[in-house]
Amino acid sequence: MSPSPDSDAHKEPSDIDDLPLDDASDGSQASGGTAEPTVEKQLHEAKEQLLRAQAETENVRKRTRREYEDLLRYGEINLLRDILPVLDNIERAIEASEKTADVESLLAGFRMTAQQIEKLLETHGCKTIETDGVAFDPAVHEAIAQLPAGDAAAGSVMNVASRGYLLHDRVVRPAQVIVAAATE
Repeated sequence: MSPSPDSDAHKEPSDIDDLPLDDASDGSQASGGTAEPTVEKQLHEAKEQLLRAQAETENVRKRTRREYEDLLRYGEINLLRDILPVLDNIERAIEASEKTADVESLLAGFRMTAQQIEKLLETHGCKTIETDGVAFDPAVHEAIAQLPAGDAAAGSVMNVASRGYLLHDRVVRPAQVIVAAATE
């Protein structure tokens, strides 16, 4: 027997709403839910990751700022730790000068203290600006007077009123010098 035209087995659906829902081919309904909760869950996780990253960035910024402020505030601590023993030696020299009349031993003590300070400065990258027999250099010397050249070359440093210092390649204080004037 042939199936009748009224049979449901070969009946063509007349409307899209008449299609069966139990044959899902895209797999989005296989778990019983829709695709939207998965996307919403991923979006929520992405938002949380973004918030954590922003919080971590803010923490790094605050920590870096705090470290920078500490460096500015306490940057000289190593220099101060090195200077304190020198100050102790000066105080000992003052106490000794009150108890003795031996000027030579006090002078030797102050010379040793001055050498200790110079060594300490060098340790921290500070060196004396060269002045002996060099040509006047306005970048590192400050001329406070000019004298007739005599035996010195015109424009050269003849005498030093106060020594100058460089910290690495930057002038801390220019050397105050007396410069030989050109003779006419």
